[in-house]
Amino acid sequence: MTQIISKLADISDRYEALFVDLWGCVHNGVTAYPDAVAALQAYRARGGIVVLLTNSPKPRAGVAEQLVDFNVPADAYDTIATSGDSARAAMFQGAIGKKIYFMGQWERDEGFFEPLNILEEPIRITLAPLTEAEGIACCGPFDPMANPNVNRADFLFAKQKGLKLLCANPDIVVDRGDVREWCAGELARLYSEMGGDSLYFGKPHPPIYDLARRRLSALGQSIPDSAILAIGDGVQTDICGAMAEDIDSLFISGGLAAKETQTAFNPDKIALENFLQKEKYSPQYAIGQLR
Repeated sequence: MTQIISKLADISDRYEALFVDLWGCVHNGVTAYPDAVAALQAYRARGGIVVLLTNSPKPRAGVAEQLVDFNVPADAYDTIATSGDSARAAMFQGAIGKKIYFMGQWERDEGFFEPLNILEEPIRITLAPLTEAEGIACCGPFDPMANPNVNRADFLFAKQKGLKLLCANPDIVVDRGDVREWCAGELARLYSEMGGDSLYFGKPHPPIYDLARRRLSALGQSIPDSAILAIGDGVQTDICGAMAEDIDSLFISGGLAAKETQTAFNPDKIALENFLQKEKYSPQYAIGQLR
């Protein structure tokens, strides 16, 4: 049964490292949550390692720049692993071809196509219209407020051409402040539902966890999975992924599932149990907000 805790410090001494989701846990897409920042700073002060594990389609450097804008200080974390970096590595190895149709918001996502120098022989990517493309790189909707079904005609054409869709962010929705937006994960889900082939690299899928472990190794850390705690507000991404990797997890109930779990300071116990039973996930711990 999931244990409801009052603060991260109640359990943090059991773990040497944290895999921490960003959106809905550390910030709301506009600004940082002060209590979450303080909790991570305190954990690091005691010697713990914080890996920010995010389904952002941005490269690691782009997320770090964004965190400055959101007032998340650098001493709240040690390193960052992004879905975007996992997906970029696959793209530059030819997973969806060389001529790519891009979906997303270019002013936000252009960093996805920056050269990836860690590969020995990355392929050269060129952007192309859908009619000429060999694959689709999806960082998100063109309009995050629009019904995803507006893409059905393009997806039908792409499916008939046999194009693979690389999903750079498996999240279905995020809350930017008080506004809920669609993410690339919903487009990939729709494409798969229509018979297309979608490729995933972020949570809950294995590549991003492999990347997070490599980020730990790069810090000179050799930490077993049993000593890692995953923290996130998405049961279908953060909690599902942690369970698949056999990593303990802390569910932030006051994020995407705040209504369903009746979260005020903490979730209502019965509402939380009903929600998790319906979703068929069982995190070790739950808390209203990271603090």
